[in-house]
Amino acid sequence: MTEQGTPGSGAGKEPEPSGVDLARVALRAAKEAARARGDAAQQRKQARRGGLRSGARADRRDPMALGPAISRLLSERGWEAPAAVGGVMGRWPEIVGEDVAKHCEPERYDEDERVLVVRCDSTAWATNLRLLAPTLVARLNEDLGHGTVRLIKVVGPGGPARRFGPLRAPGSMGPGDTYG
Repeated sequence: MTEQGTPGSGAGKEPEPSGVDLARVALRAAKEAARARGDAAQQRKQARRGGLRSGARADRRDPMALGPAISRLLSERGWEAPAAVGGVMGRWPEIVGEDVAKHCEPERYDEDERVLVVRCDSTAWATNLRLLAPTLVARLNEDLGHGTVRLIKVVGPGGPARRFGPLRAPGSMGPGDTYG
């Protein structure tokens, strides 16, 4: 009878690695670790000399011009529409005309609702802008892309700060009764 662990038994077990095989595995692991340390040391050395260089061909490490870098950032973050509307706010006098721009200015843009809020300095100009709103929405969407601005919400002027005192009528809105 033979024991089950001996080589002639036919039990199907693979022989355990001998000393030479273990030495080869250890040597291979040591070489890989040394190569990794050497790569890291080489990168540190290049960084001290002035940074990593990409070589003669274009590479992802090459510096980008400011315009394409900003465009990529806007597209990656999904900020195209708010940035375009911000550009409209900067060109407001060109879009609506000098007369309207003197009395009405864009306040904010709600991206979810696609609503542009515009504040006017008098109720007369607020009424005028409400009448012009469909034309302005069409002009803005032509400039920004279809559906960017769905509605222009016109806000009248804010009244002076409410004052509390002995001469105030109960239930009165104060100067807010006559504004907007």
